This record gives sequence, structure tokens and C-alpha cells, in this order.
Amino acid sequence: MLYYISMKEGMETVEYASLLYDFYGELLSESQSNVMDLYHEDNLTLLEIAEELGTTRQSVHYTLKKAEKALEKYEDKLGLIEKYQSNEARIKRVLKVISDINESGALDAENKKRLAYIEESLERLTE
Repeated sequence: MLYYISMKEGMETVEYASLLYDFYGELLSESQSNVMDLYHEDNLTLLEIAEELGTTRQSVHYTLKKAEKALEKYEDKLGLIEKYQSNEARIKRVLKVISDINESGALDAENKKRLAYIEESLERLTE
């Protein structure tokens, strides 16, 4: 659980839960997924979700918390968000190196083309 705390630093709980849902939402039950979608994607309040689903606010709250706990467990076991963020940071560092090389003017035309191809490929990975 230490990992979860360090991942959330600088990130709001709701924002982190949304990220978890983006990565692992398909693994939730249909009812959990529905509540998460209404809360995180449609930005409905617990009361609005309860009214839409014909249930109580407390029931929605319980389902939401249970879903978020399940998502945290998936991340603890699989670490996909951690890997994704690590890879994004590496790509940004490599893009900076490419930019620095381009600015140095020390490349011939052929190597500039090669570097442009690498840069374009890396940028596509972050889309």
C-alpha cells in the first residue's frame, strides 16, 4: 500500500481513481463499472446516480468505494499505471535529448531524417 500513497502524491484522489478506472475499468462488475462511469466520466453526484439507478445514495457510495478498492488492488498487483508513467517520463527525456541534438546543428541531412523519424515515433507513443 506504500506504493499507492506515493502514486497519489500531487494527484487528487478523484483524479487518481479516474486514472485507475481508465486502466482497469473493464475488470469491474457491471454495476461497479456503471457507477464509476457515471461518477468519473459523467461527473454525476452520488445522489444523481442513486436517482438514475433507482437506489440509495448510500448504496451508490458503497459500490463506488468497493470499485475503487478493487481498482487499487489491480494496480498494486499489475502496476500498469506506474509503468505507463515511467515510460512517459523516459520518452520525454529522450525527446529532450533529440531536441538538444537538433539545436546543436551537428547532424548531416540523413541523420536529421533519422532523428526526425525517431522523434515522431516517440511522440506517437505518448498520444
